[in-house]
Amino acid sequence: MTRSKRETERKYAAPSADDTSWLPELTGVDGIASVVERGIDELDAVYYDTEDLRLAGASATLRRRTGGADAGWHLKLPLSGDSREEVQAPLSDTVPDALRDLALSRTRGAQLTPLVRIRSTRRTWHLVDSDRAVLAELTVDSVRAESLRGTTTLAAWTEMEVELADDADPALLDLVDKALHRNGIDRADYPSKLARALEAIGLGGPRLPDARAERVEPGSAGDEVLTYLDEQVRALADLDPAVRRDRPDSVHKMRVTCRRLRSTLRSYRSVLARDVTDPIRDDLKWLGGELGAERDQEVLMERLGSRIGHEPPELVLGPVAARLKAWNVANTSAARERTLEALRSPRHLALLDSLATLTERPPLRRKAARKPKKVMVKAILKEYDRLADRTTHALELSPGTERDTALHEARKSAKKTRYATEPARASLGKHAKRLGKRVKAVQKVLGDHQDSVVARDALRNLALAAHAAAEPSFTWGLLYGKERAVAAERERELPDVWADASKRRLRKALVR
Repeated sequence: MTRSKRETERKYAAPSADDTSWLPELTGVDGIASVVERGIDELDAVYYDTEDLRLAGASATLRRRTGGADAGWHLKLPLSGDSREEVQAPLSDTVPDALRDLALSRTRGAQLTPLVRIRSTRRTWHLVDSDRAVLAELTVDSVRAESLRGTTTLAAWTEMEVELADDADPALLDLVDKALHRNGIDRADYPSKLARALEAIGLGGPRLPDARAERVEPGSAGDEVLTYLDEQVRALADLDPAVRRDRPDSVHKMRVTCRRLRSTLRSYRSVLARDVTDPIRDDLKWLGGELGAERDQEVLMERLGSRIGHEPPELVLGPVAARLKAWNVANTSAARERTLEALRSPRHLALLDSLATLTERPPLRRKAARKPKKVMVKAILKEYDRLADRTTHALELSPGTERDTALHEARKSAKKTRYATEPARASLGKHAKRLGKRVKAVQKVLGDHQDSVVARDALRNLALAAHAAAEPSFTWGLLYGKERAVAAERERELPDVWADASKRRLRKALVR
């Protein structure tokens, strides 16, 4: 059993554990009516990591802590800005399986062993408003750290932390920050106790990919492509625990990240060697496909549910809502299990390893060392020309199954073209961004068309099931007809949207 919470906090280098003369200065800051002391706790935490510090390298921490109000196992995962997510599990002698799974995208299956022991004597104050509601918690810790690997090395320091209450305004942190700065208290140089402990006891923090730094020329085409790949690989690791816990929209985001990675490795084959990247692309295609069942069901259910909800009651005949719900439960359950099986599989771990190796020791080709503009433009235009060919071919066909298939292929090309522009924005600037925006508009029209094709297939099956159960099938047929009308409308829109994306000036702007 786990529970999680969002932490929004900042750390400071406290002057000393005994000097609290500055505390009254916080009274009156953005509604803080008083500062209330809450006592002293003795905390004892053992931090775990892999041999090569993969969690620390990903700005994540795993600890077993006793003492205080939240004793137990804590896995902290990075979020944006000053925030992190802390997932908690009850105390046990070994790492809980649930936390081990949530850390898997960072550890990639490597063994977790004790790394550092950090003991803290913590004094706590609550910053409260006039109604005695807690706005933030301020703590001052006297910290003692020791290595649990090799020789016993000790370190000690004092630090302070301000953590917002769950429903507090994030702007309060900035105001408290200014008040502390006026009293000579500045932000800490380290993002966490563990980061400071690693430096202090000589473990030196996470190991950096020195081999890459030596090989990649700053500002080169290879540098820009790898910078983008770094972002997407981090996103994949971040989304993995969210998908495991069924967080809203997480499956969709992870699937899109797979597509971005696949497309980048395809479009920039002149930068990275295919003999290395093609197997990775195959694994990304597999993972995206496994996620696709769950994501496609989400999209389809949202679409059909919305369509039914907008129909007048007199046109909804029979147990339409009940049948749709039963259909969704059956399909969602199977799709969800398929997703989880994929994330538990050795192939997923192997993919994460391959991506880590790719970014740390990239298989650079000769063009990777060149200036980015020509390399990027050539890659984008190659995808763009393929999109043009497929769109033109689709528009020449008569409405029907063949045209539906051709439009779907054009949609996939639109995505690849759009994704090809994203790594190039640093060197091509607004021209790449503008082309990406126009192509996205094409993708959107084609996407709605394809969603209509998929929805019609589902509606036909629902109508057949309703008929077999002696239920009225009128509503399913009505919705089928409306989806055909939507598809026809998207087909009418496409020529104008495509004309806007295929203007010669967009192409010329890239090559100038």
